[in-house]
Amino acid sequence: MTVWVPLIEIDTVSNDAARNKFKSYLGTKGLRVTNQRLAIFEAAFGQSEHYTAEELLEFARAIDDSVSRATVYRTLPIMVESALLREVDIGKNLKYYLPNVEGGTEVAQVICLDCDHIFEIEAPFMEWYGNSVASKVNQRAVSQRLQVSSRCNKLREAGVCERHSA
Repeated sequence: MTVWVPLIEIDTVSNDAARNKFKSYLGTKGLRVTNQRLAIFEAAFGQSEHYTAEELLEFARAIDDSVSRATVYRTLPIMVESALLREVDIGKNLKYYLPNVEGGTEVAQVICLDCDHIFEIEAPFMEWYGNSVASKVNQRAVSQRLQVSSRCNKLREAGVCERHSA
């Protein structure tokens, strides 16, 4: 499934802060800040919808045609580890990514099994729930995720859904 996602306007202050965090994180890992890595960053933070590594490669090459597939696949885990990107594994050997907006609330993902579309729903209760559950066994929650698999009612009722490719 390849979907072209248009670039969106991103708040330059948060984009600049995220870019600086990315550069700093690369430095702590002993990695150089290269034009390819910066193009990947810009492409990643220019998207409003979830994207795959292959889609990110297309977006990054539109910025800098020298971006290699290997650099995308090596840079994505760094961006996830640094909490700049959120990784969503929907199974099927397929992962999607989306910028992790600072100050955003916790989100739950609802994944449509008919078209693989990922809906992100604000779920402010998740932080409280994760901390409550972990504290019961004398632990501290460091991450959590809530994924709900669903089927499209519109597709079932009308036989048509704008996100479903027949």
